[in-house]
Amino acid sequence: MIAWRRWLRVLLLLVPVLPFVSHADDFSPALLQLDEREGGWVDAIWKIPAKQNRALAIAPELPDFMQPVGSPTGRLLAGAFVEHSTYRTDGRSLTGAMLTIRGLEAVPNNVLIRVTERDGTNHSTILRGANASYTIPERPGKLQVAKDYWLMGTVHILEGMDHLLFVFALMWIITGFVSLLKAVTAFTVAHSITLGLATFGVVHLPPAPTEAIIALSIVFLAAEIVHKRQGQVGITERWPWIIAFIFGLFHGLGFAGALAEIGLPQHEVPLALLMFNVGVETGQLLFIAVVLSLMAVLRRLSLVLPDAGWRLVPYSIGSVAAYWTIDRVVSFVPLA
Repeated sequence: MIAWRRWLRVLLLLVPVLPFVSHADDFSPALLQLDEREGGWVDAIWKIPAKQNRALAIAPELPDFMQPVGSPTGRLLAGAFVEHSTYRTDGRSLTGAMLTIRGLEAVPNNVLIRVTERDGTNHSTILRGANASYTIPERPGKLQVAKDYWLMGTVHILEGMDHLLFVFALMWIITGFVSLLKAVTAFTVAHSITLGLATFGVVHLPPAPTEAIIALSIVFLAAEIVHKRQGQVGITERWPWIIAFIFGLFHGLGFAGALAEIGLPQHEVPLALLMFNVGVETGQLLFIAVVLSLMAVLRRLSLVLPDAGWRLVPYSIGSVAAYWTIDRVVSFVPLA
């Protein structure tokens, strides 16, 4: 019975970490992009995530009035199949047209819909599961823009495993809910600043180095967990909100990359940016609530990690983050 309880302790305490092993900032939905041109032409891009050179079994269903011109061209890139095609619409506008993704209800993946009409109006939304259709509105109202970008921000943070792992590591260092709240608030303020600056083109850092720094920030926090356990007061424990703020600046640049993939409606840029940030914060708070609830349940059941196994959490976090760091550095540093 004792051995069984020990294994259960290990398993339950690893639950929050296990999903991070194979995913990192995995905001990689399928993408259907339609760009309307003068003269009744529409250029389409269909991008599907692929694993082991096999694409997801989903496909777009376009309005009948969109007639293909020639054959589509497709190629397999790193982790995705990308198809380009052109359509004639006989002068009909995309406004009011319905776009459907066949097979989406059977696939645990998001599809990002991005439409640019010939007058420059942009539309963006995310489809998932049973919500597999989207009707292009005449002009999205403020409420619709707010809802769409709040949802996109929430989905992004909940699928952004490295961002969540950073917050998870903070929770093992900071003592007290008020201190944790201050650190998380500093993290939010920081990533909001750089997200806004990057969106408006004020600052720019290439995505690959940015993602490497984000992974390295998690390695740093894993080491800080070890220091705390060994009785050393690290700089994160001493000044948690400062560390959260500094690394939050880089995480904001990572969020900017996701937002660039989505695009912003030209007529509601400030509102869309604000609600995307609110969505990120919503997802972050949901994650913290789940982790705190799980920890409370474990304590209530007396399923706490034994003293001899305290290294399990920081070493697991550090190993995963170190792998991400090396993988990301290799992606932009040429090997001799």
